[in-house]
Amino acid sequence: MRAFFYLKTCNTCIKIQKQLNLSAEIELRELKAKPVTSVELEHLKTLSGSYESLFNRRSKLYTSMGLKHEVLLEKDYRHYLLDHYSFLKRPILILDDKIYIGNSKKEVVGAINHLQNL
Repeated sequence: MRAFFYLKTCNTCIKIQKQLNLSAEIELRELKAKPVTSVELEHLKTLSGSYESLFNRRSKLYTSMGLKHEVLLEKDYRHYLLDHYSFLKRPILILDDKIYIGNSKKEVVGAINHLQNL
């Protein structure tokens, strides 16, 4: 699987997408228009190691629902990730068996290097 999960209203996602200069063989997946499915989420979890690593703690819903005051288990993270697209960290780039999650410099540089070596 080769895909780039993003939000078209997220300036950071768009900036990173331009930096990556993605080829046509990588599916562009706008999360609001087409949220992640349970099968896709399982694949993302397998690549990342946990649902928690995919979870966006900067989401407005995270704050408004008071989730930072709760102890969340993996099953809870899975539930919220499937419940609303904004709980998924973004952008996410999947290149076969490698995943790059979020907008940290380390992740973006890693993704750029990986794409240059394809």
